Amino acid sequence: MNIKSYSLQELENLAEKIRKRILEVVSAKGGHLSSTLGAVELIIGMHYVFDVEKDPFIFDVSHQAYAHKLLTDRWEKFDTLRQFGGISGYTKPSESKYDYFSAGHSSTSISIAVGAAKAIKLKKEDRTPVVLIGDGAMSAGMVYEALNELGYLKLPVVIILNDNEMSIGKPIGAISKYLTRLKAGKFYQNFKEKFKKILEAAPEDLKYTAKKVEEFFSVNGIWFEEMGLEYIGPIDGHNLEEIIETLKIAKELKKPVVVHAKTIKGKGYKQAEGYYEHWHGVGPFDLKTGEPLKKSSLSATKVYAQKLLEIAKKDERVVGVTAAMPSGTGMKELMQAFPHRFWDVGIAEQHAVTSMAPMAKEGFKPFVAIYSTFLQRGYDQIIHDVCLDNYPVRFAIDRAGIVGADGETHQGVFDIGYLRILPNITLFAPRDFETLKKAVEFAYNFDKGPSAFRYPRGAFVLPDGVFEASVFELGKGEILVQNDEIMLIAYGNGVGKAYKVHKELEKRGIKTGILDLRFVKPFDKELLRSLKAKKWYVISDNAKEGGIAEMLDSFANEENLNVKIESFEYPDKFIPHGSVDEVERFLGVDYLSIAEKIADENSV
Repeated sequence: MNIKSYSLQELENLAEKIRKRILEVVSAKGGHLSSTLGAVELIIGMHYVFDVEKDPFIFDVSHQAYAHKLLTDRWEKFDTLRQFGGISGYTKPSESKYDYFSAGHSSTSISIAVGAAKAIKLKKEDRTPVVLIGDGAMSAGMVYEALNELGYLKLPVVIILNDNEMSIGKPIGAISKYLTRLKAGKFYQNFKEKFKKILEAAPEDLKYTAKKVEEFFSVNGIWFEEMGLEYIGPIDGHNLEEIIETLKIAKELKKPVVVHAKTIKGKGYKQAEGYYEHWHGVGPFDLKTGEPLKKSSLSATKVYAQKLLEIAKKDERVVGVTAAMPSGTGMKELMQAFPHRFWDVGIAEQHAVTSMAPMAKEGFKPFVAIYSTFLQRGYDQIIHDVCLDNYPVRFAIDRAGIVGADGETHQGVFDIGYLRILPNITLFAPRDFETLKKAVEFAYNFDKGPSAFRYPRGAFVLPDGVFEASVFELGKGEILVQNDEIMLIAYGNGVGKAYKVHKELEKRGIKTGILDLRFVKPFDKELLRSLKAKKWYVISDNAKEGGIAEMLDSFANEENLNVKIESFEYPDKFIPHGSVDEVERFLGVDYLSIAEKIADENSV
């Protein structure tokens, strides 16, 4: 959609139209809401001032980029948002040539822009990377690493800082607005350049005073300017005229520029306006009332949080941390109950992990609650700061397995592979809500070294009560159903799928056993050696590469066991978005597909 010829009124009408389309689709299908509603005018301004055909448009996290999708080539497809086979909720180059980079994790945008700017300079092209980053992403260290180099290289990059939650520099009334207008004007920019030259030529005894005068004119952006970046703002991030005027100036400067824009999350939908975590990402809801169409049910996250809270009330040594996901990980309730023992450190997984290691060293019992996909961001710290010296930090890995509509950037399928190779760590997993409680208890009591247990988003596949919830014993598996011919070897949430496969095969006259591994490090070698079944089918919601079947195959070779091992873990590819059932059917690892394959191999 080419909007460069639009009048200001037409642009304002377009903003209303975009918000209406976003609300229609997200209320019906779910998705990110408050952040994307708040960024509509900023994105329109980007498309008006810059050239999306050639300038890299880089969205941090990119959950706020719905307006960008609607302005490029996806207006008609937008009602397929986050649906299996439909468009992604994030930017995705394979979906559109207008999406410069895939994104789903926070705080990568400025690094991407620096790399793009270096390439553009080497190619001697006239293109300007433009970044839209929320102030929440500024809590991650990667942002400062990128800003540090950008300020040194002075490459032309325009960074729009979408300030919608916390104030970076607190403006004060009319004086602040006046200074902002000055900064956004050519007079100020020319004045500053001339003043810089005066400062360079000034005698030493006058330089201090001159520097203080310069700082007065940079009061709101002194921090950025000290890093070598130009600063303009704060501006009204919903005033299209002001946005366009400011972005034009920023573009013309041919320098690294931060445009600080103040916005309102949820703009245009009263129920979501302001900072409400509930409206960040939503399921389908009634557009008139804002009420969810589907009532929330018991989840693994809630069970974990409730159990940990119960333990924390009895033992003051129990502490915990999360990285910008207090509600998503269930830590919010613990933070409210014990604000001095449970912390949200922002988007800083590396810091979260390392900060808990000395807590363990000092005799506390730390729990680190982070999604599987985000725990990847703290991997070096797990190795270097936790496992190396064998500190008993407990990792509660939420959102393990397929997470649904968030897709490739968020699927929690790699944690078994990337953690199992580490010395000193203990890995285990519950199969249902009741064994999750047992898992939290085991982690609490386990002080021999670091440990990690994983659980899915939402509910387990296996309902409570199908099998008795026994306590965890280090390195011990459990045979749930005995069989001397075929054994379904499952782990964590995979036990529920294995049970469904078992029942389906029963209908076809094929008997199978079920073994819940419970631990993959250390795993129960003695139990595996004792199995009479010579066919092992591995069922677990993790990547096949580096997964459980590989582990068992290596063990079987070492032990010279005459067994056939077949994996029904996830194949070696990034997994698309969609519901768990849809995606597993697509991958051929849903319970019916597994049962069909086993039946074909074992039919009489």
